[in-house]
Amino acid sequence: MAEKDANAKAVPVKKAAPAQAKGGKKAPDARAAKPTGPAMAVSDGREVKHLVPRLKKRYLEEVVPALMKAHGLDNPLQAPRLLKIVLNVGVSEARENVQMLDGAREEMALVTGQWPQLRRAHKSISNFKLRQGMPIGLRVTMRGDRMYEFLDRLISVSIPRIRDFRGLEPRGFDGTGNFNLGLREQLIFPEINVEKITQPRGLNLTFVISGGRDELSLDLLRTLGMPFKAPPAPAKAAVAAKAAAVGGGGD
Repeated sequence: MAEKDANAKAVPVKKAAPAQAKGGKKAPDARAAKPTGPAMAVSDGREVKHLVPRLKKRYLEEVVPALMKAHGLDNPLQAPRLLKIVLNVGVSEARENVQMLDGAREEMALVTGQWPQLRRAHKSISNFKLRQGMPIGLRVTMRGDRMYEFLDRLISVSIPRIRDFRGLEPRGFDGTGNFNLGLREQLIFPEINVEKITQPRGLNLTFVISGGRDELSLDLLRTLGMPFKAPPAPAKAAVAAKAAAVGGGGD
C-alpha cells in the first residue's frame, strides 16, 4: 500500500490547456486586450488608435488658464468651451435634379470626415416650386476630437486660402455666445478637387459655445487662432471724434 501511495504521488500533474476560441484559435490574452493609448470608435464599431488633437490639447493646457486669468474665473469649468460645430449646405438644385445631392454629399464627407444628414422642406411654398418633403439641404454635426481636427484644418489651411481675406467679422455672434460664419464657396478646403465639382456652393458654419456671453466666446475663438478683425483703437477713435467736433465748431 505504501508503494502504491508513493507511485501515485510521483505522477506529474498535467497543466490545464489554455482556453481556445471557436475555430481552433487561442483566446486573446486579457492583458493584451487592454488599450495602450487613446482610441476612437468608428461607424462600423472598430476602435482606431489616434493621438489627442493638438488644438484640444492647446485648449486644455493654454486657453483655459488664459481665459481664467483674463476674466477672473475661479473654476476651470466656468471657462467657455466649444460644444459642437454644425455645417449646413443648401442644395436648391435638388428640386429639379435630385442627383445634385450626391456631389454635395461627397464633398461634405471629404471635408468633415463623416457622412452628412439629408434635410427636407418642412412646408410647401408655391412661389419657389417647393413641396413639403423635398430634399433641399445637407447638415453635418461634429463633436469631440473630430470637431477639433476640423477646426484646426479650418484655421491653419482653409481660411488663409480665402481670396482678399482681411479677417473674420466679429458681428457673427448671436447674443448668446454662438458664432455663425458664412463661406461663399467650398473651394477653400484642400480636400475638394476643383476638376470634379459641378458648381461653387456656399455653406454656413455654426460654432455652439457654452457660457452664454459673446465676449467670452470671442476670446475663446481668438485664443484658439481664429483670425478676427482687430477692434479700432480707442485713442485713435477719440482723436478723430475730437478733430471732427473742432472742425464742425469752426465752421
